[in-house]
Amino acid sequence: IMSKGTVVLAYSGGLDTSCILVWLKEQGYDVITYLANIGQDEDFEAARKKAESLGAKKIFIEDLRKEFVEDFIWPSVQANAVYEDRYLMGTAIARPCIARRQVEIARKEGAQFVSHGATGKGNDQIRFELTCYALYPEVKIIAPWRIPEFYNRFRGRKDLMEYAQSQAPPDLYLMTKNPADSPNDPDVLEMEFRNGVPIKVTNETNGISKNAPLEIFSYLNEIGGKHGVGRIDIVENRFIGMKSRGIYETPGGTILLKAHLDIETFTMDKEVRRIKQGLGIKFSELVYNGFWYSPECDFVRHCIAKSQENVEGKVQLSVFKGQVYILGRESPKSLYNEELVSMDVQGDYDPCDASGFIRINAVRLREHHRLQGFSGKKQ
Repeated sequence: IMSKGTVVLAYSGGLDTSCILVWLKEQGYDVITYLANIGQDEDFEAARKKAESLGAKKIFIEDLRKEFVEDFIWPSVQANAVYEDRYLMGTAIARPCIARRQVEIARKEGAQFVSHGATGKGNDQIRFELTCYALYPEVKIIAPWRIPEFYNRFRGRKDLMEYAQSQAPPDLYLMTKNPADSPNDPDVLEMEFRNGVPIKVTNETNGISKNAPLEIFSYLNEIGGKHGVGRIDIVENRFIGMKSRGIYETPGGTILLKAHLDIETFTMDKEVRRIKQGLGIKFSELVYNGFWYSPECDFVRHCIAKSQENVEGKVQLSVFKGQVYILGRESPKSLYNEELVSMDVQGDYDPCDASGFIRINAVRLREHHRLQGFSGKKQ
């Protein structure tokens, strides 16, 4: 029989994508499986053998860890990207990284179709597909969890669903220790930043030092995990319009966020930082909703990168019992002037100027309250 064409399937080796692989073959497609290594704990060889046994025409296993850290995690660190004030988007930034390589493989192999195992209710389908359409406009996407013939046949995931709905079991966390069981001594780290990203981490407790991006990030995950840092249990707003419960752990990301916030405030102009803060929120919403490869996200990333030019220096911090404590910071680009802020040294600041400054700021407030007729009344 004639093949319907070649499809590149984002494959995890798990139950869903294995069912999808077999189903796509039944539908008459040649299937190339593509497995991305972004640092997850996975037996890649076992997944390769499984894909072979299920009849994949070709199998790609791609190590994307370095580019994931440098091209996706570092811009998120520069942005202080936190979705809805709490979620340090792990999966949200992984999807464009995974889909980018999927598209490269599809183009190289002459495949006009791509497929994935994301459900029809979540954010990941949007993140995958917007990236694919942006980087390969002619591509056709097969999303089995949105095709009735597929999902009606494979609805027997009740046991999985029931397990997922029960309260979070303690062994749900894979990367982090329970803070109660974590060591009774902290790890004290010094993190050096340049252009708003870490270039070196030194553990002052044992002298271990890392300076390649992937090594730095992996090490922070290890230290954060050991001390139970970065666990959250939240209800979040999906792009699709429903609320969902998410349980996440981002040990390395949490340490980085705290350290970066500290060195940024130390070295960045007040008004630039106010604008940049708004851009960081915008960035996190765009990325969460799947718009990494959009003109507006590209623009925001450029602005954020520009704001980071002077964000350099060293931050000392301690990681202990689920917390990150900042101990101090130093920078050649510091805007902190001890003499200017001191109560004992006047410098070229005249305290008398503050009287006029306050009166001018009060003009608007006095007028407002005069009009409201509040001035004589109790509130």
